[in-house]
Formats: sequence, C-alpha cells, structure tokens
Amino acid sequence: MNDSQTEQVSVQLRAPVSADGAAVHRLVAACPPLDGNSMYCNLLQCSHMAETSVAALSGDQLVGFISGYRLPERPDTLFIWQVAVGEQARGQGLASRMLHDILQRPQCQGVSYLETTITEANGASWALFERLARSLGAELNRSVLFDRQTHFDGEHATEMLVRIGPFQ
Repeated sequence: MNDSQTEQVSVQLRAPVSADGAAVHRLVAACPPLDGNSMYCNLLQCSHMAETSVAALSGDQLVGFISGYRLPERPDTLFIWQVAVGEQARGQGLASRMLHDILQRPQCQGVSYLETTITEANGASWALFERLARSLGAELNRSVLFDRQTHFDGEHATEMLVRIGPFQ
C-alpha cells in the first residue's frame, strides 16, 4: 500500500460549507475532463446546495467533491452536477462512497431517481454510474440532453442524460 492509499483510509465525508468554495474550484480545475465553473458558482454549490452535496477530506485537504440538487419540478429526482476526485484519492471507491452518502441523507428522503449528464468519452463517469445503478438495483437509461451542435454550438461534446431509478 502506498502513502496515498494509506491516507485514503482516513477520508471523512461531510456537507460542504462556503469556506470550501476555493478548494472546490482548485480541485475541479485539477480533474480534467471536468468543466470548470466560476469560483462564485462553487461557493453557491457549497452553500445553497450543501445538503445535497458532499466534501471528502483527508486531514484538512479536500480530495473529493460532489455537487447535486433536487429538481424543483421533480423532487423525487436528485441531479448530480459534478463529481471530482483528486488524483491522490482515485481508485479507492471514494466517488461511490460520496454518492451513497448523499442518497442516505434525510434531505434525500423521497428521492427515487438520480440524474446526471456524461459525455460519451468519459469512461470513468460511465463506470461510476453503472456501478451505482447496480448497487441500487435500478435501471440506467440514457438519452441526449444537450447536443453538441444544437446546444454547444459545436464547442463541447454532447452531454448524455443518465437516469437511474426507480430505487428506494
């Protein structure tokens, strides 16, 4: 076991706080192919979406972050905006652990569907959400949500909508 694997064992999960915004901004920037957001956006994720997001810390270092929110028009659905795991914490099942942490919170009572978007080329994200669907005993369906030409003017890959559910 190398040093980063030893550190990973001690990762603690908690709801983010606004003071985590800058660290989230740096973490996302260090995790290609993730799209960066403004630091202000990350501050809002860490404050307005704190109850449906998670920060993973090893000591005082942010090594993982997931942002999500319940869809206002469909409160039975949790939308996962972004999953970031720092290089030193990869390969330890941290992203799966963070997703399950959010789903088990009282704020997600009544959630029976999870949605996210993934580009076709993002194999790590496909594997993560396929594992999640299996662990929840739920179907995973996919469809185009934001098309490369129609929505991104050819400047970004098509984002596929992933819908997992229903689950309990």
